[in-house]
This record gives sequence, C-alpha cells and structure tokens, in this order.
Amino acid sequence: MAALLVLLTLGQGLAIMVVRPMPALAAEMCPAGMVPIPGGRYRIGAAGRLPEEAEAPVRLRPFCLGQTEVTNRQFAAFAAATGYRTQAERPLPAEPFPELSAAERRPGSVVFHPPAPGEPVQELSWWRWVPGADWRHPEGPGSTIEERLDHPVVQVSLEDAEAYAAWAGAALPSEAQWEFAARGGLKDRAFSWGDTWKPGQANTWQGEFPLSNTGEDGYLGTAPVGRFPANGYGLHDMTGNVWEWTADWYRPGHERLAGQEDPRLADPSASSDPRDPGVAKHVIKGGSFLCAPNFCSRYRPAAREAESPDTGTSHIGFRLVSPSLTTHG
Repeated sequence: MAALLVLLTLGQGLAIMVVRPMPALAAEMCPAGMVPIPGGRYRIGAAGRLPEEAEAPVRLRPFCLGQTEVTNRQFAAFAAATGYRTQAERPLPAEPFPELSAAERRPGSVVFHPPAPGEPVQELSWWRWVPGADWRHPEGPGSTIEERLDHPVVQVSLEDAEAYAAWAGAALPSEAQWEFAARGGLKDRAFSWGDTWKPGQANTWQGEFPLSNTGEDGYLGTAPVGRFPANGYGLHDMTGNVWEWTADWYRPGHERLAGQEDPRLADPSASSDPRDPGVAKHVIKGGSFLCAPNFCSRYRPAAREAESPDTGTSHIGFRLVSPSLTTHG
C-alpha cells in the first residue's frame, strides 16, 4: 500500500516523521488491461546522471496505465476495425522531400541490421531504411508477425500510436506519468527493482552491442509482453523489450516542469535536441531489446531518448494511459 509521510512538529522545536497509509486504489476503477497508479509528488529525472535528466519536482494525480505494451494482436484489431494505414505503409509525401524519386519515397521503415563478422562498425550504421518494412512486416518483406501476435507492435510512429489511443478511448502517457509508474513505488533507485543491474529482469541485449547477442534471456528480438517480472505496480516491460512513445516533446532537463501538476511538455516549439538542432522530437522511454551495458543502457526509469515523431523503427512501441481514474481522485 502506498504511504504518506507527514511531518509533525512537537514542543521545543522537535519534529518526527509519521507514515500514514494512503487510500488504496481499486483496480476496478481502471479499464481492462490497466492497473491503478497512485500518483503523488516525486522528482522526475535523476541527479548526477546525464545532463538531459536534470531533476524537477512534480505532482501527479492518480491514473491508470496499461499493464503491458500494446501488442500486434491488439493493433491488428484496430487496423481491421478502422482500415487505418500506418505511416510506414504510406509513401513519403513529395512536397517535403522534393529531392527523392518516387522509388525512394515508397513505403518502408527503419530496421535494425547487425553488422556482419568483420564489417566495419560505425555508430548507427546498424540502422537501415527497408522498403516494405511496417508493423505487419517488422524486418521488411518476408518477415511476419504471425508467430508474434502477443509481442509489442513496432514500426509505429507517434501519429500511429496516437490514432490507436484515440480509437481505444485512451491516450499516451506523459513522460512524468510513465517515469513515475516505471519506478514501481521505489524512491531514488536506479532501476525498477533497485540499484543493481540484474540481467534476466528484462528483455535487453546480452553481450557486446552490436556484435554479439548471446540471447541468454531467451530472446534476440522482441519478447511476448508479460514474460519478464512486473515492477511494484504490476507493470511489465517498463524496462527493455521496446522503447515506448510518450506524449511529451523532448528537450534536455526537466526545469520547465518544476512544480507543476500532471506536467507535460506539449509545445513543439520548445523542443530541442543538441545532437540534431532545429528538429522537434518526442520523448521515448524504457530502452529496448537492443540496449546493452556497453551501448545505450537507458533502461532506467529516469533515462530518456529523443525520437523524430514520424519515424517508426523495429524497437519502438507504446502503451496507453487512461484518465478515467483522475475523475475519481
């Protein structure tokens, strides 16, 4: 049960800290497949880590969050019901890309491609644009999701994730909501389970990225949702498996959120990424099956990355938040 710390002032300037239980949040207050998150005050970010994680105090009302990432099976139901075509299934528009030929603008997406033995390795050289790659064919033509219906859907852009969320009567979580939930009720801990990295707690890369993945956790790519231990709130895969879209635009640090309730950086003009000046990007959280101690390693709740909103890849998915609980809190 969540607890509330109360400072009681006694005589002669003495004070004690009293722990009072907070009211339990009923699971039935959340839509199916979601779990209640109590909300409260916390410091988003992490002190002494990376500059882009600079801390800020924020407040959150209770909310409901998807217990798992949205799966291929769920996204297939959405596509069948609405006829929706993801950005990867549409050709690139000609106006923003006048330098590209029709062939170069054909539908496709970005796919992880490990280097061959002896191949020179340059940073990000393992990503390739693959015509025909989309959520049904995550690695391109010839790949399929038939045996991966319960894996998280990938190759979805921010627009695709938002379209699914609207159809489901939900939304994407803010970065503050996502991070608070990923902590699982722990305070000032590096990971969702404590301060020590534990291989096997999540679907990540084992070995030296991008050259060798031993697959000791049982998966070389995505895993079915819910196969790894849940955190303290009952949420699966908040660490690893796939990165997850949030509702926030990206900028280094969290100073603009300080003191706010249910904060969200909603203004794209406020977005900035020093590595890619002038391009507005969204926050993704959680790391993926490609994160390893020698590269990325951003599978801490406070860790974050910037991603172009129109880019789907083979390692980014999403989960949903429902505001329904906040109407009761």
